[in-house]
Amino acid sequence: MDTALSKTRVFRFAPSPNGLLHLGHALSAILNHDLAAACGGRFLLRIEDIDPARSRPEFEAAILRDLAWLGLDWEKPVRRQSDHLAFYRQALDRLKALGLLYPGFLSRTDVRMRVAACEAAGGTWPRDPDGAPLYPTEERGLDPELAAARIAKGDQHAWRLDMDKARALAGAPLFWVEAGAGPAGETGTVLARPELWGDIMLSRPDAPVSYHLAVVLDDAAQGVSDVVRGQDLFHATAVHRLLQTLFGLPAPRYRHHGLVPGPDGRKLSKSNRDTGIAAYREKGGSPAEIRALLAGDGFVLD
Repeated sequence: MDTALSKTRVFRFAPSPNGLLHLGHALSAILNHDLAAACGGRFLLRIEDIDPARSRPEFEAAILRDLAWLGLDWEKPVRRQSDHLAFYRQALDRLKALGLLYPGFLSRTDVRMRVAACEAAGGTWPRDPDGAPLYPTEERGLDPELAAARIAKGDQHAWRLDMDKARALAGAPLFWVEAGAGPAGETGTVLARPELWGDIMLSRPDAPVSYHLAVVLDDAAQGVSDVVRGQDLFHATAVHRLLQTLFGLPAPRYRHHGLVPGPDGRKLSKSNRDTGIAAYREKGGSPAEIRALLAGDGFVLD
């Protein structure tokens, strides 16, 4: 590999085509684009369309249109996750061969009922950093022949990571280098605690690979050196560091930025058209005005 090329920093913006881009997406895209330009690096666009039920070609076309209108340029061709499903299946097979995955047959309703019963009885159900209840762990020890029979019968299931086994195999404490800041101001060398997420789902029938697994594999395949994204994914970085370690992949530098609040002060949603990039364009706004609006919220855009 060319030494100069190997030292080139690589940034990416990776939206999902399940809605229109909003100001929060504009912030991430602009930051990645501008940081790459400032250091003579590369700026990639990746379409994360692993959810066939929600991904639509018209949204992908809108993403490309909005980014071009913002004045951003990216390398071609664009990587689409839907073109690499065999790549993700191979990674899942590797984890299965290591004995780290098991089929979980409990539905969301099943889990919700268990949580409700536990809390109604005065108990406390463990929850992940996003506040969602952790998946029960008793299926870790399910007899393999029984599990295979249920799968053959067509029982719905998701492949889950046995967090205890994965954490033990990964070994020493995990860390990542944070150039930005977490929600509580965490920066510098951050201790990764993937166990807080419990037995995460890595594949299910309607989504052949989870976001966590796909993003780790894609970043490594594309040589991404710098991951710049919103603080809502700060704690998920612990899971990504675990997966990187299990697959022997390099750890990018991370930079998490603050979130652009919506009119109600909450995180922006693709369903809120008022804060969509297309809505600003249709009202006669300009890319410069969007940059000024984001800079006014205290984000560094130069």
